[in-house]
Amino acid sequence: MTHLHNKTKELVNTLTDDERIKSVKKPKWIGYTQAKKIHKKLEDLRDYPTNLRMPNLLLIGDSNNGKTALLNKFTTTNPSFIIEETQELVLPALMVQAPPEPDEKRFYNIILENLYAPYKSSEKIEMRQQRTIHLLKKLNVKILIIDEIHHLLAGTISKQRLFLNVLKFISNELQISLICSGTREAFNAIQTDPQLANRFEPKVLPKWNNDEEYLRLLASFERILPLKNPSHLIENSLCSLILSKSEGLLGEISKILELSTILAIETGIEKINKNILENIDYTPPSERKKMIFR
Repeated sequence: MTHLHNKTKELVNTLTDDERIKSVKKPKWIGYTQAKKIHKKLEDLRDYPTNLRMPNLLLIGDSNNGKTALLNKFTTTNPSFIIEETQELVLPALMVQAPPEPDEKRFYNIILENLYAPYKSSEKIEMRQQRTIHLLKKLNVKILIIDEIHHLLAGTISKQRLFLNVLKFISNELQISLICSGTREAFNAIQTDPQLANRFEPKVLPKWNNDEEYLRLLASFERILPLKNPSHLIENSLCSLILSKSEGLLGEISKILELSTILAIETGIEKINKNILENIDYTPPSERKKMIFR
């Protein structure tokens, strides 16, 4: 089983089929080139010297193309810690999800909940804002990550402007970097505020193409999929079929390989081939949308 990573080989040799199937369903992280570049950019922002005009980053990409996974990876590699000399708790990066609509109060609630800080529904928004700012300062948060920022488009123009002003206030008051993540519509929303637009550097996660980077991605996946036989995913017929089914989205590629691995284990074939790919219970994203309107 030279096609497998040593840890994966150990799983194949020690786990039952059911246990292997469970392991396949766990989240997988593949450090592809663009992800590594963005991760390095996030580290640079984390260590950026404090000043009055902190740089921000806007991560843009299609739904299910790896934005949230990338940001989760960064957050988990920057956990909270205690400074021994002062016994102070430090949280380098805090990741939250934008509220379903641009609502200042709900946004503070989400931050407080992620900090395990209780709040009362009757608490005035000014007090809630002050407490949020105080806690973020006390924890020495360097980066505030706001996922699904395109949610702000669900509100009226006036609510959108208010929410963008809240983001400016937090960035200015705390002198920290904001990392916002969302679909391409999020870029248009932030562009409506010239001051914010100038501070946010856009980074795009494009859809995957049939190139060397894509082949390296498949090769990396094959090393961690617990199958006894090599699948040779980079062969033209397989890699093209996977790309076509996934429509170039990383999350879909991962799901296709997960379902294919499970079927390969269940059938005893122990490798992913064209027949396996064509028989998994999977519907491409564009087809799902069509099904709704049929």
